[in-house]
Amino acid sequence: MAVPVDDAAPAAPTPPPGPPPRGFRSAELGWPRLDRIPHPPRRVPWLGDVLGVSVRTPVQDSMAIGRRLGPVFRRKVLGKEIVFAWGADVVADLCDESRFAKHVGLGVANLRPVAGDGLFTAYNHEPNWQLAHDILAPAFGRTAMAAYHPLMLGVARRLVERWDASERAGEAVDVPGDMTRLTLETIARTGFGHDFGSFERDRPHPFVTAMVGSLTFAQRRNVVPPPLLPLVLPRAARRNAADIAYLERTVDEVVRARRAAGVAGDGNSDGDGDLLDRMLATAHPVTGEGLSDENIRRQVITFLVAGHETTSGALSFALHYLALHPDIAARARAEADRIWPDGAEPSYEQVAKARYLRRVLDESLRLWPTAPAFSREALADTELAGGHLVRRGGWALVLTLMLHRDPAVWGDRADDFDPDRFLPEAVRARPAHVFKPFGTGARACIGRQFALHEAVLVLGLLLRRYDLHPDPGYRLRVGERLTLMPAGLTLHLTRRPDRPGA
Repeated sequence: MAVPVDDAAPAAPTPPPGPPPRGFRSAELGWPRLDRIPHPPRRVPWLGDVLGVSVRTPVQDSMAIGRRLGPVFRRKVLGKEIVFAWGADVVADLCDESRFAKHVGLGVANLRPVAGDGLFTAYNHEPNWQLAHDILAPAFGRTAMAAYHPLMLGVARRLVERWDASERAGEAVDVPGDMTRLTLETIARTGFGHDFGSFERDRPHPFVTAMVGSLTFAQRRNVVPPPLLPLVLPRAARRNAADIAYLERTVDEVVRARRAAGVAGDGNSDGDGDLLDRMLATAHPVTGEGLSDENIRRQVITFLVAGHETTSGALSFALHYLALHPDIAARARAEADRIWPDGAEPSYEQVAKARYLRRVLDESLRLWPTAPAFSREALADTELAGGHLVRRGGWALVLTLMLHRDPAVWGDRADDFDPDRFLPEAVRARPAHVFKPFGTGARACIGRQFALHEAVLVLGLLLRRYDLHPDPGYRLRVGERLTLMPAGLTLHLTRRPDRPGA
């Protein structure tokens, strides 16, 4: 429920009616009692809360600060004041769609030079978000998902061939690298009928290199004002321009090839055509409007980047924990053997029956949600749990990493890996809005069912075929770009005895 903001509190005037302003808005404009919100000690004039932090791990730095300061805190960097929230009660308010909406915050807005008004980066008032969402949502329905399943299996077979070769040679596998190959090929083939040839390459495909480069440059916008970047980092700015040009050129070639080949169907039924077919051929069911060529390019880039980056991280973290916990791996393997007997390939319907594998994946996403935060902005003046007042347009960054470890919800051993946290009775006993690996509300990830199906399928296939052995000297290091990924993770494999059909 909207409430009036305390008139006695020092604050900027309430914004006038109409859409909130775009771009970064410092917290002073939206939080009239900012003085009530703790921040790290020893602030440096203008630079802010920079002592002891790393530009390479801003999310994990915020995680450590949140542990010290509590469920609502603030950080200031280069004059930019940001409010973070992770307490379950506060996040429940921020996830209320009647009071809050997605905020295209600093990190996401910095991706707009790459993805424009794609589904992930569009502002709420931009018409192409709703248009694209309505056109593409059926592409993630049951019939469409069943059609993607054989293609997912085909890509998984190529991963298995690569891992078989490594196992025979006694070589460790590069888990993040191979999961990136897998998920890029999966979204490229199922969504756009394109083969990047990732498994035939010893080094990442140039698309991945350009993507990583553009994401890294986008992060730099968080600490250096964009107009100054070409002056401060001229070589990096030129490299970024080349990376974006390569991404756009690659996508344009994919679209041209599809137009030349002809669209597979009219895209008007759940199983008719892939994502690109729908973008090219489908009109909005009410308005009759279609996506422009420029927006199609932006949506394809969005799906290729987000559609493989998050899932590769989720799979990598899950495999890390399975290797560390052979008892859990054995339990998951026994389930896969039971559901898919005699080494048979799983059908689409059988993947949903792998409930323990899904719990393993969910617990990995709880500890390390690959999308580690999301932003929410107030639709009207309101009050959060704890008496925090927020003006219309004021926003907060929900630190999902800490929400998923809130001891008030997850207990004193919240940092431990325990898939049984996701037993049905345990899920029912928890409050809503405490597990948000895919964001929340109308702007939550449109492809979450696609990602979950792919990840459960691949985990089951790998566990049936291999025993996983961690490097004894490895300690989890988490790399940050747009998403989180275990850095330097390798595993050794032992091939399990062959079974009929394996």
